[in-house]
Amino acid sequence: MMIDDLPYRQVGEPVPGKIVCVADHASNFVPEDIPIGVPPELLEAHIALDLGIEGVADRLARRHAVPAHIACVSRLVCDMHRNEDDPAVVPTSSDGHLIPGNIGADIESRLNRFHRPYHTELARWLDAARPELVLALHSFTPRLGSKAEERPWEVALFYNKDDSAAQHAMRLFREEGLIVGDNEPYSGKELNATMDRHAEAHGRPYLAIEIRQDQIATEADQARWAALITDIANRTALALKGG
Repeated sequence: MMIDDLPYRQVGEPVPGKIVCVADHASNFVPEDIPIGVPPELLEAHIALDLGIEGVADRLARRHAVPAHIACVSRLVCDMHRNEDDPAVVPTSSDGHLIPGNIGADIESRLNRFHRPYHTELARWLDAARPELVLALHSFTPRLGSKAEERPWEVALFYNKDDSAAQHAMRLFREEGLIVGDNEPYSGKELNATMDRHAEAHGRPYLAIEIRQDQIATEADQARWAALITDIANRTALALKGG
């Protein structure tokens, strides 16, 4: 839920030069004055939010000293992980489902209310933090409703031009016995908006991590993954420094 009409919340205080977390799709909140016109059960599905990610991000911040910048509005209202000129920044359909309330929506109003404040504050926050590594957290379904292909891996990484941190992390996740892959059906070369803008454009190392949602379905799972991600992130940051 949005607090003080802000489309984000921040948990923990960044320590300059340390690791931080960003969660673009952590919430399924839809403001009362925005009728998007979908059945309530779809707000509990992946098209509305990255299931399990809010719990992981909260635990990273509260238990592992990895502060988090977390979206407080559903991607069905405004997708923070899209560029402003992307037609899907206010989606009219998602994974085969029509979002009728978004047809003819005032896109500029949505950008001003949600997208721009979210990214303006994220930019300020990261400039102050000067992080050694940015964690961008997402979750994915074992199979998209509109596609037949299974997505068998337990964790995936996506990246655009800078794969330096991702390659280290994939190796480390595999050493933990996990099934790891490059994200599909889209890669970071197709969709990497937040990390392109706030990490690659500034030369900041980052890990954009997708966790299969059944892996983080319970609080215990979320706690386990928060601890694992903290360990992998710290070891990745060390490896990037040549340690």
